[in-house]
Amino acid sequence: MDFLKELGIEEKNYGASTGLNWFKTTDQGEIKVKSPVDGKVIASVYLASEEDYDQIVTQAHQAFLEWRKVPAPKRGEIVRQIGHALRAYKDPLGRLVSYEMGKSLQEGWGEVQEMIDICDFAVGQSRMLYGFTMHSERPKHRMYDQYHPLGVVGIITAFNFPVAVWSWNAMIATVAGDTNLWKPSSKVPLTAIAVQKIIAKVIKENNLPEGLFSLVIGRGSSVGEKLLHDKRIPLVSITGSIGVGNHAAEVVAGRFGRTILELGGNNAIIVTPSADLKLAIPAIVFGAVGTAGQRCTTTRRLIIHEDIYDKVKDALVKAYKSLKIGTPMDESNHVGPLVDKAAVAMFKSALKQLQDEGGKIIYGGEVLEGEGYESGCYVVPTLVEAENHYKIVQEETFAPILYLIKYSGDVSKAIEIQNDVVQGLSSSIFTNDLREAEEFLSAWGSDCGIANVNIGTSGAEIGGAFGGEKQTGGGRESGSDAWKAYMRRQTNTINFGTEMPLAQGIKFDIES
Repeated sequence: MDFLKELGIEEKNYGASTGLNWFKTTDQGEIKVKSPVDGKVIASVYLASEEDYDQIVTQAHQAFLEWRKVPAPKRGEIVRQIGHALRAYKDPLGRLVSYEMGKSLQEGWGEVQEMIDICDFAVGQSRMLYGFTMHSERPKHRMYDQYHPLGVVGIITAFNFPVAVWSWNAMIATVAGDTNLWKPSSKVPLTAIAVQKIIAKVIKENNLPEGLFSLVIGRGSSVGEKLLHDKRIPLVSITGSIGVGNHAAEVVAGRFGRTILELGGNNAIIVTPSADLKLAIPAIVFGAVGTAGQRCTTTRRLIIHEDIYDKVKDALVKAYKSLKIGTPMDESNHVGPLVDKAAVAMFKSALKQLQDEGGKIIYGGEVLEGEGYESGCYVVPTLVEAENHYKIVQEETFAPILYLIKYSGDVSKAIEIQNDVVQGLSSSIFTNDLREAEEFLSAWGSDCGIANVNIGTSGAEIGGAFGGEKQTGGGRESGSDAWKAYMRRQTNTINFGTEMPLAQGIKFDIES
């Protein structure tokens, strides 16, 4: 395929790089990367060794010692150039994202656009790493706080957003003065290799230190564990399951490191009697079936008032029947494949468990076979009548399954149902009632990190801080003041007088 050649993807690729130098290790195993689109092998990747990892982190730390001295606006200029390079490769990189992961071509291009957008955001942020000045209680004293670069940032990303989530972290960390070590999902390593090769050109042209952007593709049990335990990496950003995040948080906290955790979502949309269904139905469908239900912000629960339950259900069945399922490389299709056959098995298992618990499938649930579906990864998005207390509903199933849940009474009852899960990422309400909307956004409303009114749970913009509460991990990435997580904070006091007064009026007189 032309886009593979354009991106420098070979038949066999190496899995470790310091940005300029690629390690030639071949004895740690080889991943054969299959596309869920057609089941064909795209290319293979040699896994990195623990020795590769150690050398890469050493180089990344050496690069940090230089990079932290570069003025932040000049660091921003490098990120500007990276954004420009990504613009040039938007089409082929977007196609690779879609072909390797399985999301629609529109979403593949959109993911690269998100990378470009965060570069633009980070360039501006490079001139806005603000501290605050405070009034001292002591005469002729000035107090302020400031932020300094932190070190090597470890970025562990998941398969569903192969490149965008890395950029959220890496571009902000770069303007903050940090260097980056990326460990991508082994399900989608080719997109990471392609990005590394794109930004290598910027590194060379600007004579930047080797190790500014590093990549390691290796086993979680070896390379991944070394990263978590490595005291040279003060911050680890992780996108993944609750179980993975829980383990990582314990390990990193055990060495007094920091984590940014973006874990499971079990996102709900509340539909009240006053809702505008012309707005609600398209948002619900995209939220539930976009990326084949494999977003952390995917709409998984739909909490509908009993007065409009049947109307909403009928509208959704009609909409689901109109969905086109097929190769994501065809822009006319709405839904592509799940990432692999293991995801399909999880989809089937979840539906069986749901039926065992008393749920009812009202549309979909099939695994598609035959021409165009040879990979075995295509499923029909599914609508299910369920109750919130079902064990399977309480969990996050990474598949296009939407649970329809009925509520009665006022909006507080719906909010109570929404909040009654362990995850707390994204949430939404469709209502034209101002009081319902404001209650949903109040301190006693949605307990999620993202709460929307009259838009869906999915498709967050980079300007706002992204992340969630409870077992979603509490992390924040991307916009707002998320940049502070990538820096160390320092409070400074300067005495420009001739006296030495102590705070709190303490007296400590000595002869001098």
